[in-house]
Amino acid sequence: MSADYSHVPRCMSTQHPDNVHPPFFAQNPVLEGEDEVVEAYYVYSNLGCDEQMWDCEGKEVDSFVVKKLLSRYGDYFSERQIGREKFLTLRVPNPEIEHTEGKILLETLESIPRSFDLASLFYKNDFAPIFEVILPMTSSFESIDNIYQYYRDFVVGKKDKRLGGRDCTIADWVGDIRPEKINVIPLFEDMKSILNSDKILRRYIDGKKIDYQRVFFARSDPAMNYGLIGAVLLNKIGLYKAGAVSEATGVPVLPIIGAGSAPFRGNLRPDTIRRTLAEYPGAWTFTVQSAFKYDYPAEDVRKAVEELKKAPVNPAPEISEERCTDIVERYSAEYNRHLKELAGLVNRVAPYVPQRRKRKLHIGLFGYSRSSGDIELPRAITFTAAMYSIGVPPEILGLSALKENDMEYLHEVYANFEQDILDSLRYLNPESPYIPEGIMEFVGDHFDFETNPDHTNITNKIIADITGNSCFEMQNDILAAAGIRKFIG
Repeated sequence: MSADYSHVPRCMSTQHPDNVHPPFFAQNPVLEGEDEVVEAYYVYSNLGCDEQMWDCEGKEVDSFVVKKLLSRYGDYFSERQIGREKFLTLRVPNPEIEHTEGKILLETLESIPRSFDLASLFYKNDFAPIFEVILPMTSSFESIDNIYQYYRDFVVGKKDKRLGGRDCTIADWVGDIRPEKINVIPLFEDMKSILNSDKILRRYIDGKKIDYQRVFFARSDPAMNYGLIGAVLLNKIGLYKAGAVSEATGVPVLPIIGAGSAPFRGNLRPDTIRRTLAEYPGAWTFTVQSAFKYDYPAEDVRKAVEELKKAPVNPAPEISEERCTDIVERYSAEYNRHLKELAGLVNRVAPYVPQRRKRKLHIGLFGYSRSSGDIELPRAITFTAAMYSIGVPPEILGLSALKENDMEYLHEVYANFEQDILDSLRYLNPESPYIPEGIMEFVGDHFDFETNPDHTNITNKIIADITGNSCFEMQNDILAAAGIRKFIG
């Protein structure tokens, strides 16, 4: 593994809308459009992040972000080249899942050479400012290879086509089309795909001349689908499989973990960096989401980002897939039974959860618009916020399915198991009428916890609003409770 991948960022800023407080530069609490261009510059220049994920999925797409960054912040980027020192990585729609968004994928791929031309003119060299895209909900080799091949054959490949039978090629007409190829980062989000990730990666890598391969393991949507414990165990399996692919192919595989601030979604905050690094050995890159960036003092955020960037990457330890999947299947069955009991209530509270980004509704896996039989739930951040707002942290759902030997095994392989649960129990309202049967007995027997009285008082108000069919103050109360937690969901 002699390829140089030291430039690959260790810290990726994302646009996940889990923040309580809007950033100071936002024109209104719901970030969109031009605010997100300013945000990219801010996280590079003030927070120290080397990479910004640019979401082209589920919102109006700004395909001129490179032009705007270079024209508005030319002094900064003239010293820190986009594509060389600072990185912009596109998250594109998956046409296999989001059928109405498929053409946005093609438009986004076509914008990459235009950004190359702008950067080449600005920097007077040939480093591509955008050369990687993330494909969500990856489930097969073909889904990522289709993007790789489409870009190579149809975006770049058309340059040699002749116009009207004449000698003039498209490259003669509009100029060369570069970069010649792009990297595609699969984002694995469900159990089947994570368990098959090594086979998918091996087939994708085979026959390609690549220096390294990045792979993204979601943390929020597995939690939505399989509960907190299911998400953590699946991520650990994915990280171990990624390391095994590296060893087998000789191509470095560099995993990304998509952690948010809520324990349910990753428990990655400026004050939990060392815990997170200990939990996910083998991960090369960690996401820094909006609550991490905007709900803590900027100096704390900068120090935390620097710690992430400097931390050594230890290999992922071997883990028993059979033992883990057995736990996940039994635990997630109970988790989903609890979800079924609470789904109607969550959907009633969800419209009052404040928005922080302008998004269209996705259709697809549970973490987008969740639907399974008669279960309908909102996206992960809104779901998590609704659960905390009724005094029932989602981390506790399904716990009553665990046996004593399961608990012993979890303490062996899940480094922060007890602390993650305790962090969530801080915001449990023991008097909430919505706690599933058996949960209070289980947590009382296994965890010595204290609750936050201020948070409990606010959730009591929200519960009173729900039971009294009076929702006038609910949004303000949900926001007040989120302020105590330092994340919406």
